[in-house]
Amino acid sequence: MISITVTALVFGVIFLAELPDKTALAGLVLGTRYRASYVFAGVATAFLLHVVLAVAAGSVLTLLPQQIVHAVTGVLFLGGAAMLLLKKGDGDEEIKKPADQSFWKVAGTGFMLILVAEFGDLTQIMTANLAARYDDPISVGLGATLGLWAVAGLGIVGGKALMKKVPLRLITQIAALLMLGLGVWSLYEAVAG
Repeated sequence: MISITVTALVFGVIFLAELPDKTALAGLVLGTRYRASYVFAGVATAFLLHVVLAVAAGSVLTLLPQQIVHAVTGVLFLGGAAMLLLKKGDGDEEIKKPADQSFWKVAGTGFMLILVAEFGDLTQIMTANLAARYDDPISVGLGATLGLWAVAGLGIVGGKALMKKVPLRLITQIAALLMLGLGVWSLYEAVAG
């Protein structure tokens, strides 16, 4: 059974953490050069693969005693919050333009870009933490996938307009505060439990 609460929480955390990431900007650049649906197909597939790997890793953590899991996820959430708050802006990255505009070339470019750029990324680590924290791989996987897809869609279709209205720094600070809260709560449960 899918927990709407866990799915919504994971969606919010992952969405906010991914918005200021370089892959949202890469999606924006690809979306301005190529057919948006082709770009989204490749990017979405790569994000789905990352979520499956992260949820699998997080599910393995649930085999440990709960106090250890809470302590480890608490520390990792606090580290993620610190990374978001201390992160410097990324430089523009060169994206190779496919020789043609066919579905497979464009989707393949988006897939490879995200596959390489997101491996071991903060949101992948956060997804593993959330899978360990909630022991609900389906809800966590669904929330994380939808959060990443939403950011990709925004980046591809209308990221430039969003970034003009909402300061990137504010989005980063909100994501960091959410992670800080989850980290403190996890550490509290580790000590209290």
